[in-house]
Amino acid sequence: MFTGSLVALVTPMDTKGNVDHVSLKKLVEYHIANGTSAIVSVGTTGESATLDHHEHIDVIKRTIDYADGRIAIIAGTGANATKEAIELTHRVENIGVVGCLTVAPYYNKPTQEGMYQHFKAIAESTALPQILYNVPGRTSSDIKPETVGRLAKIKNIVALKDATGDLSRVYPTRKLVGPDFKLLSGDDSTFLDFMILGGDGVISVTANVAAKAVATVCQLAANNQIQEARTLNDTLMALHHNLFIEPNPTPVKWACAKLGLMQDATIRLPMVSLSASSIPAVEQALKEANLL
Repeated sequence: MFTGSLVALVTPMDTKGNVDHVSLKKLVEYHIANGTSAIVSVGTTGESATLDHHEHIDVIKRTIDYADGRIAIIAGTGANATKEAIELTHRVENIGVVGCLTVAPYYNKPTQEGMYQHFKAIAESTALPQILYNVPGRTSSDIKPETVGRLAKIKNIVALKDATGDLSRVYPTRKLVGPDFKLLSGDDSTFLDFMILGGDGVISVTANVAAKAVATVCQLAANNQIQEARTLNDTLMALHHNLFIEPNPTPVKWACAKLGLMQDATIRLPMVSLSASSIPAVEQALKEANLL
């Protein structure tokens, strides 16, 4: 469930900025058909920061309904206020999610002890499995391996999404958490090496447009078919980089619309549409991945 290719799903919107439910259903079907292990609904890539609470829960519920038990759904329930994160977690407890992705508190910059207490309080408020999400480039808070090790002792904290891109952290983190705790890369450009070093999979942005390829790379890596995995991943490297040519999820929403996976690339302010100067790089990356 928490291994292989998990997609950090975009939230499609129409030209007026409302959630596009038709395209959302189409995206869910795309991932079911192309071997994605699980969908992460309303994380960073799903624009959690600009959806209100009603929209946030509604998108998760609709994603579950569209999936109809055919693919696991993980809910993004993080917040920089512990109370708010607990409230979001409680709102998804009985709707069919298999777990929650909980981002490190952003902006307020807690200490390691503060982050430990934050995640501990959330986990103890629910029976749902919890995936810690470390993305210091966005949050300015870094969950250190030692803190992950402490948190891994809590029964329902079961995995870490590590979006640092720092491969030197994989081994010491694995040593601290033990073999049953899942380590997931949150950095597409390094995820294969992350898996080779002991990771269990990836929560991927690239999988939004290259679901089958990312899932195949993960399966090859899990089977220790490393050269085959590298050969396929090489075709995705331009995507791994150029989907971040501007802040995520702007480029990947443009790419999804370009491929006809959703009707429009609309993104909510303060994020803006992909600039004309960046379009050729994303388009070329899609061609190199044999998607155009």
